[in-house]
Amino acid sequence: MKNFSLLIIALLCAVANTASAQGNSAEDRVVDAISRWISLPAPAGSEDIAAARLKAALPGWTRDGVGNLIKTVGAGTPRRVIACALDVSSYVVSGITDEGYIRLHRAGGVPPHPLWDQALEAQRVRIFTARGGENGVLGVGAIFNGHFAQQHRGDTTVVGVDQLWIDVGASSRADAERLGIALLDPVIADRPAWTYQGYAAGPGAAARAGCAAVATVAEGTVSNGQTVFIISAQHVMNWSGLNGALARLGHYDDLTLIGESRGGRGAQPTKSIVPRTRFTGSLVESIRASDALELLNRTAVASGAVLKSMVDWIAPAEAKPAVVAARTDGYDAAEKQVTQLLDVPGVHPQEWRVSEAVKAALPAWAKAKATTDSAGNVIVEAGPDKDPIAFVAHVDEVGFLLDRINGDGSVTLRIVGGAVASAWEGEVALLYFDKSAGGAAPDPLRGVFVPRDTARVKAPRNMTAWFGVDSAGLVARGARPGAMIIGYKHAERLGSIRITGRSSDDRTGSSALLMAVRAIDPAFLPRKTYFVWDVGEEAGLLGARAFGVTYGTKLARTYAIDTFVSSDTPLELPTFALAPLGKGPVLRGLDNSTVVSRAERERVIKAAKSAMIPLQLGTTQGSTDGSAIGAFGAPNIGLSWPGRYSHTPGEVLDLRDLDALSKLIKALAVAP
Repeated sequence: MKNFSLLIIALLCAVANTASAQGNSAEDRVVDAISRWISLPAPAGSEDIAAARLKAALPGWTRDGVGNLIKTVGAGTPRRVIACALDVSSYVVSGITDEGYIRLHRAGGVPPHPLWDQALEAQRVRIFTARGGENGVLGVGAIFNGHFAQQHRGDTTVVGVDQLWIDVGASSRADAERLGIALLDPVIADRPAWTYQGYAAGPGAAARAGCAAVATVAEGTVSNGQTVFIISAQHVMNWSGLNGALARLGHYDDLTLIGESRGGRGAQPTKSIVPRTRFTGSLVESIRASDALELLNRTAVASGAVLKSMVDWIAPAEAKPAVVAARTDGYDAAEKQVTQLLDVPGVHPQEWRVSEAVKAALPAWAKAKATTDSAGNVIVEAGPDKDPIAFVAHVDEVGFLLDRINGDGSVTLRIVGGAVASAWEGEVALLYFDKSAGGAAPDPLRGVFVPRDTARVKAPRNMTAWFGVDSAGLVARGARPGAMIIGYKHAERLGSIRITGRSSDDRTGSSALLMAVRAIDPAFLPRKTYFVWDVGEEAGLLGARAFGVTYGTKLARTYAIDTFVSSDTPLELPTFALAPLGKGPVLRGLDNSTVVSRAERERVIKAAKSAMIPLQLGTTQGSTDGSAIGAFGAPNIGLSWPGRYSHTPGEVLDLRDLDALSKLIKALAVAP
């Protein structure tokens, strides 16, 4: 066996040398293959969802009635069984509420990490319906609004499955059913395939690496006896899939589990081979390439298999992008604009990427007039020199800045704005760099937000992140205190008319302002008008104050284009801040820093009626840039879009509200 192990190691070294010669390291190839296994959608009892991506990768394998994948290599004795677990802890739809929310029940036993259920709050899930398709229906876990933290100060208990509500962009049970959702449909956490600095990360990383090793070794030859390879289904149900396969197999001499040890009922293994991992059991469980290679080596030894001279990891096909139907409802331009801005990172003081995107999206007349002040605000000034007004939306978002680099390479984070920390804990992370001397910014460094090993309370005391290297490696890559760190961003359609994305507060307001400017002919502006995309709102209204110093005493009024944090969620009391999504923009009449006078309210109501724009009135919490500008004497009027789950990664908007808000801005800008 020792000589055989040395042979395997030599083969792996040959792979590394060949890969390096091709400009692609063996480490990269290993973690890429494993990340594809990790991202396979295989909820317990519905592992066949992964079949399309596995079919081409596993020729010669058969699938039994339970869903196990089986391949037999060799003949005679001894008869070995080498098995891994394909499924991970998942859920099923247990109810659909009258408001269109989805309730969940866990499939299988207790999940492998105390924060497993809570990690669905403000994060995405996929619901696999009878209509089929490997992408399923997108949903996002409801979470309390960050602006309403005072109302939730008593919510200190870690969230469990019974407290989860899944938002699928529906307004009713019928809406949800039209998406194809039904009771017992399987549900899993939706995470991007994630690799970083020689690691592959995601739910069940060790178990999926085990399946990658089993599939790869099964391509070898077995000359001494017979080896039965099993990629088992329903392991979270007390390994029922494997138990059934073993019962039908009959006699075998030994059983080795790869990637995960046996628990529950059934025949116990002769041995288990479990790789080293970081953040074990969490949704960012991480396995290093070198540990995966060791796992492959030990799996080959246990199976009695001889691999080919060149070892390529067997991996499923890459996931196909979801097919998004073309819009036919007139909101195509709104969807494209807001999703573009939602995906741009911009925590203060590093909003320059968003500001550049805003300037690029301006129409020609506004682009010619656009200036950037010393604070970083983008300002478009137009119209005759009288009765000046300003429309202001902020381009920054809540998030994190690197506060301190620790000796082990982890970094302590500083929260910017009222970010709900529990919604980022145990998720993937990106560390961004500023522009270099040549004017370009390096690619961000991938990593993870570190989850707690144990959790008695919902919110972490401190937030940390890790990027796969030690402190010297981080510094060598250019990481410094003040660097921006946020999560993965990919805005996406939720249901038919809504969008979920990170930083909807206030990229939706910024989008509405852009759309209004594109619809305005500056020749018809009756007064001096400033269209402003400002910086640092979440850090303390910094850009607005700078704008106010220069322009505030001249203004007749300011319109702050920002979120109306709505209680239109099952986690908030409807007695306050209720502005249903899809019912139109909101005149933000009262918040923590501003009350709008009756005369100014009537001005907005009149403009909305004249343009036949639906308008909601309401009071909410928080404050806007208008309050900082209002300190210089101009009335502040909040014009908003109703939003859910504020200051979290799962914010939700309705395109109808965005479109109507842009039209309201135009109506007020051109009104006499």
